[in-house]
Amino acid sequence: MSRRELVVLGSASQTPTRHRNHNGYLLRFDGEGVLFDPGEGTQRQMIHAGVAANALTRVCVTHFHGDHSLGLAGVIQRFSMDAVAHPVRCHYPASGQVYFDRLRHSTSFHERAELVELPVTGDGPLDGPLSAYALDHRIDCYGYRFAEPGGVRMLPAALAAAGVRGPDVSRLQREGSLSVDGRTIGLADVSVPRPGQVFAFVMDTRLCPGAFACARDADLLVAESTFREADADLAERYGHLTAGDAGRLAAESGARTLVLSHFSQRYPYEEADQFRDEAAKAFDGEIHVARDLDVIPLPPRR
Repeated sequence: MSRRELVVLGSASQTPTRHRNHNGYLLRFDGEGVLFDPGEGTQRQMIHAGVAANALTRVCVTHFHGDHSLGLAGVIQRFSMDAVAHPVRCHYPASGQVYFDRLRHSTSFHERAELVELPVTGDGPLDGPLSAYALDHRIDCYGYRFAEPGGVRMLPAALAAAGVRGPDVSRLQREGSLSVDGRTIGLADVSVPRPGQVFAFVMDTRLCPGAFACARDADLLVAESTFREADADLAERYGHLTAGDAGRLAAESGARTLVLSHFSQRYPYEEADQFRDEAAKAFDGEIHVARDLDVIPLPPRR
């Protein structure tokens, strides 16, 4: 059975804590398994979450700060240890190629899995449903958008009224029109548009055009919220969002569900809900405060 959900493997920022592992996020989307920003300990978190290496089809790295990439070495070696049979596509900032190479070949191992290196050089489509957007951090950093192509939803009453039934329904969907009793029936006559679902991943950044473009109309938006509003000056200085910024990003982008993550170790774990309260001042949609090993389903279609 296909699944569309986010698995939080880690939710800390620069320093892991007793309660939060370094970053790591898995998007399950039908046949795709996209691993975002594997920090230290991601392999072990995958085991806790019941995520097998052969479930991963892509790895996306936003930037090469350690909390977003130090787990790459172990994950890449795990692909070969587990003899993953399909190619795994790896997306990362092209300016960080030297870091990717070091992590990929950091120790000796028998490389059996096929890694397809796809460095990101700028904004725009990558391949398949994935796009990248430049963010505003201290080094090159990209947000990732996973967007299902739009389709149509057939209207049973309209089909019946038009006399379209059985195999002709599929034929109409394939060809766009057909003739019924001398009348031409177009697909638009018996259907309505069905937007594809959108997942957006925005990590270390200040508010910027790329962040808003990445998050536009997202069904599920994962946004860093490293700092609380009282520390907004630190967020600006180090190129991060506050929880309030994340709420504004979600609201102004038209997102439906917001997942807050990448929390600074300075804030007690027991006070995590205060991040939600600050984001909710700007965003009135559903908000999740990420905790390690949370599983968050994509919301139903619009």
